[in-house]
Amino acid sequence: MIDSQDITGLVLAGGRGARMGGVDKGLQSFRGLPLALNALLRLQPQVGATMVNANRNLAAYEAFGTPVWPDGLADYAGPLAGFLVGLEHCDTPWLLTVPCDSPLFPADLAERLARAAEREDADIAMACAPESDAAGVTTVRPQPVFCLLRSSLLESLVRFTQAGGRKIDAWTAQHRCALEPFDRAGDDPRAFHNANTLAELHAIEGA
Repeated sequence: MIDSQDITGLVLAGGRGARMGGVDKGLQSFRGLPLALNALLRLQPQVGATMVNANRNLAAYEAFGTPVWPDGLADYAGPLAGFLVGLEHCDTPWLLTVPCDSPLFPADLAERLARAAEREDADIAMACAPESDAAGVTTVRPQPVFCLLRSSLLESLVRFTQAGGRKIDAWTAQHRCALEPFDRAGDDPRAFHNANTLAELHAIEGA
């Protein structure tokens, strides 16, 4: 069994926040706390160590009391840039990534992804969650920024990004990936809702 102490948790807060008007999304308030701090506090009981990926206002993030690492790739290269810097600084066999803008992610995320990785002898375990389309049809879809990765994947990701790769799905498809659905009775249907705009953030906050 993968022990929680063998997992380092990484909060991804390095984006441009373009759909929030360019604000630093991780520092926006959610129930009285910065979004990224909310994510960090939700993650810490699930893992052995934590860190944050951020590209602006580094002193504000460092005040959370955990290591903060900016992207090594230029021009806000997306979540894979966060994956890369996380793997570069990961001292445990596994890295768990979560975005800062899904404040209700499951309290048993690490446990269930670890179980899926072990069950399928996978290098990556990815959360899946129900999503409804415009017609109201619900499908369980992968949530690729909620990923448990073997830290030994660093070399593979370095090669992929150096070749210009930026899409998570294109990289994870190169490896054995276990998908773990979060659609059981009792699972919060809002757990993976993310706030791309301030209106979406306020809607999640008030739900």
